[in-house]
Amino acid sequence: MYLGLISGPTAIAQTTLLLQILSMRLSVLATGLIIALATNHVAADPAGRLSSRALLEDERNTVEVFRDVSPSVVYVVNRVVQRDIFSGRSNEFSRGTGSGFIWDAQGHIVTNFHVVSGSSSISVVLDNREYRAKLLGSEPRRDIAVLKIDVARGKGTLKPVRRGRYRDLVVGQKVLAIGSPFGFDRTLTTGVVSALGREILGAGGVTIPDMVQTDASINPGNSGGPLLNSAGELIGMNTMIFSKSGSSAGIGFAVPINLIRRIVPQIIKNGRVETAGLGVRILPDSTARRWNIEGVIIRSVKPGSNAARAGLRGIRQNRNGSIELGDVIVGIDGETVRNYDDLYNALEGYKPGDRVTVHYRRDGAKKKTRMRLVSL
Repeated sequence: MYLGLISGPTAIAQTTLLLQILSMRLSVLATGLIIALATNHVAADPAGRLSSRALLEDERNTVEVFRDVSPSVVYVVNRVVQRDIFSGRSNEFSRGTGSGFIWDAQGHIVTNFHVVSGSSSISVVLDNREYRAKLLGSEPRRDIAVLKIDVARGKGTLKPVRRGRYRDLVVGQKVLAIGSPFGFDRTLTTGVVSALGREILGAGGVTIPDMVQTDASINPGNSGGPLLNSAGELIGMNTMIFSKSGSSAGIGFAVPINLIRRIVPQIIKNGRVETAGLGVRILPDSTARRWNIEGVIIRSVKPGSNAARAGLRGIRQNRNGSIELGDVIVGIDGETVRNYDDLYNALEGYKPGDRVTVHYRRDGAKKKTRMRLVSL
């Protein structure tokens, strides 16, 4: 706008009017600028998501991890077939649901054993598509199962979850859990590592060592889903909660990544986990407790076996017809054995062919022997 030089009262009035107009325009421009800045601060991107500038650094990390990892998380449906006794027809219905995650680009899915236990058929839902899944194998004592799906070419690319390391975990660090609680797939909860090294009784009847405890909400349906660190790496598989109501109470547990790393490749390769053992038959823990015996009682030893050559023996009948108690295993190398659970976990880190020292009691006397482990 051009302002000429005018004198007199008219000029003053015109100048005042022009200044008022200019002030109003500046006010409008300032208001527009403020609105534009505010709009830009919370503007949605083309995908309808908030701009990262509207989020705190920790929030941005949470959003990024979820966006990156959620395509690797699946919804698992366990189905069973039931026959109608009147019509004779068979009907398939859902027995339960859970979560899982993509292990590799070949279509291997990892989930909890208890999620797929007792199923007639298993389905995996990924990217709103349902796939029939094959159960390759499982390790019930570690609550781990591996499924296999076939994704047709052109139907999408499988994105495996990246794997972290157990030894890098510290209490207090941030964790994220993704799963399908109550059937709502790809649900995110966050929390921290509450404790490490927990020994919790699993679905297979023995304790699982090195469990990761977290306060991230773990609800029914979260089982089998990944527990992640802030880098989006797998550090555990959400497995169970401690709750009287069955809902999250701030105490959840995940199978640690070190067990998953060791067990899953064995199942993929062999369909099972290669387990090392003594090659003896044992009596149930309930029998030992009833007899007030601490340790694992050997029921029988196969003649000519490694255990027999090492001098171990089971229950037998002496010349007088009396029954003599078998050897009671009380230790493996430096690990104390009080029951079967202790025995299984004491042999966890060994392979068939490894040699161990077996500590046992016979007729009240403490003994030990060296023997080579066998494959069970």
